[in-house]
Amino acid sequence: MDTPAHQHVLPVFRLTGCDLTDRHCEIVTSVLQSSNSLRELDLSNNHLQHSGVKLLCAGLKSPNCQLNKLRLSICNLSDQCCEILASTLQSSDYNASNALKHQFLAMHCVCNELFLITLLASCNLTDQCCESLALTLQSPDSPLRELNLSNNDLQDSGVKLLCAGLKSPNCQLNILRYLNFSVINANV
Repeated sequence: MDTPAHQHVLPVFRLTGCDLTDRHCEIVTSVLQSSNSLRELDLSNNHLQHSGVKLLCAGLKSPNCQLNKLRLSICNLSDQCCEILASTLQSSDYNASNALKHQFLAMHCVCNELFLITLLASCNLTDQCCESLALTLQSPDSPLRELNLSNNDLQDSGVKLLCAGLKSPNCQLNILRYLNFSVINANV
C-alpha cells in the first residue's frame, strides 16, 4: 500500500538556515496538516516572509498538527508576522479540546496540562510586537507557558506592554526569558 512520504516524517525536523521560500513553506504546511509523527520543527535562521508565516499558521491550526516545539529564532519576523502568530494562538480554530487531542504549536500535553513554549529569540522584534504578545498573555485561552524574547530590541515601552500582560490574572506564563542589556529603566 502506498502512503504519502510526509507520513513518514521524523519526529524532529531542523530546517535552520535553509533560505526557505514560499514553496518550502507550502511543503512544511502540508506536513503539519497531515497525520505524521512530527513533534519538533526548527525554522530558525530563515527569513520567513509574511506569506510564509501565513502558510505556517495554516498548518499549525490543523487538527492533525501534533507539534510540541516550534523554533523561530533569528527569522527577522516583521510586526505583521508577529501579529499573525499571536492571532493564530488566539483564534477560534485553536480551541482547548482540540489542543488536548492534537498538541498544537510548541505545546506539550503532560498530565492534561498544556505547556506552550515560544522561542522568538533574535527575531528582530520591536516594541510594536509587544502589544500583540501582551494581548496573548492576557487571553484566558492562551496556552502560553514559556516565552523567550532574548536579543530583540523591545525598548522600555515594549517591556512595559509585556509587563501589563504579565500582570493579568489570566496570564499563565511560567518562564519569560529576555536577555537584552539595552533595557535601562523600565520602572515596571
